[in-house]
Amino acid sequence: MLFRSAKGVTFRVWAPNAQAVSVVGTFNLWSNTAHQLSSEGNGYWSGDVANCPFSAQYKFAVKINGSYQLKQDPRSRQLVNSVGNSIVHDPASYAWGTPTFNGPAWNEMVIYQLHIGSFFVPSGTTVPSTFSRATQKLDDLVDLGVNAIELLPVSEFPGDLSWGYNLSYPFSVESAYGGPNGLKSFVDACHARGIAVLGDVVYNHWGPSDLSMWQFDGWSQNGNGGIYFFNDALRANTPWGPRPDSSREEVRQYVRDNALMWLDEFRLDGLRWDATKFIRKTDSGGTDIPTGWTLLQAGNGDIDTRFPGKISIAEDYDDNAWVTKPVSQGGAGFDSQWDSFVFTIRGVATASSDSGRDMNAVRDAVAKNYNGVAMQRGIFTESHDEVALDNGKLRLPSAISALAPASVQARKRSTLAAAVMFCSPGIPMIFMG
Repeated sequence: MLFRSAKGVTFRVWAPNAQAVSVVGTFNLWSNTAHQLSSEGNGYWSGDVANCPFSAQYKFAVKINGSYQLKQDPRSRQLVNSVGNSIVHDPASYAWGTPTFNGPAWNEMVIYQLHIGSFFVPSGTTVPSTFSRATQKLDDLVDLGVNAIELLPVSEFPGDLSWGYNLSYPFSVESAYGGPNGLKSFVDACHARGIAVLGDVVYNHWGPSDLSMWQFDGWSQNGNGGIYFFNDALRANTPWGPRPDSSREEVRQYVRDNALMWLDEFRLDGLRWDATKFIRKTDSGGTDIPTGWTLLQAGNGDIDTRFPGKISIAEDYDDNAWVTKPVSQGGAGFDSQWDSFVFTIRGVATASSDSGRDMNAVRDAVAKNYNGVAMQRGIFTESHDEVALDNGKLRLPSAISALAPASVQARKRSTLAAAVMFCSPGIPMIFMG
């Protein structure tokens, strides 16, 4: 974490078990001793570096067992890449062109789920798409009738090609996409066209690779991740990577600060929280993690207080009305949650004959709500998970007819499924393509 002041740049980091911490970088020839940070007595270390320019590269040198280990800033706002140095970023370096924006009402929202890295890759090009390239296609989305985009995660991840769910640095925008100012420019262009932008955030796990937070200050138990992660066998891992330790106030604050950063500094209009079930439980049917529920409530409480018009959506899939009940009533405080509508409608659409179609299930899927509020559920027939070959899934026309996805039968049934979705109570979402 860093702050710009009259004294230069203040560097601050949480490392309660470190013997000492210093900041090293291009401003001091990477010296472990030139800029020692002072202990604040609460696990945090901080210090000022005079005349430190924006764009300077740096790391923290954390003294563990008598020797210094170089670590990325867990709150880096910009990185060279996932294995490169942190960069002193100026959050005021982008000049916004649309200073105010009021997004669509939730009952009028039509969400378009978009993966920046593969959205617009010109023929003959193999490098990932960028925020700049995606901007070139925004007018097409306006013509389509889209008024909200939901971005797959854009935090820094290993390499240049990823869905984004294996993020390594929650506060840093993926360098291959265009970095922090690239994201701001994209949001600005969307807002100028009346399109809201929602961000996908991942707090149920981080990594598992290129993860400088892992055993950050040397302490860990059972070979697990140290201060940022659970270290016991029951809670340490999810199917995708190590689980952040929601029992620590410092980790909960880290997550809360991250959520607010996207809404404040990047002016996103809402967040979709990935796999919230694995924040509040050990697994799909597993043991409750009460502090995970506390984290969800605190995060949504912050959003409601600071940004009351911005939407918070849970990917939970437990069909649990408490997820979208207000925090004041003991709920997790989400405004909406992804619904199992997708599984019912895809099942009916892909059945090979009418005898395999349960119309009572369709009726129930159409009429369903949470807490008597239709907009408390997000509905769709395709998402990044449901179209992914890696998950053994296909686009709906291909799932209907793998051999002839362009056939009249496949196109009619997939279109009918979409029509049911658009005519059902809830917030509709379509996947790019």
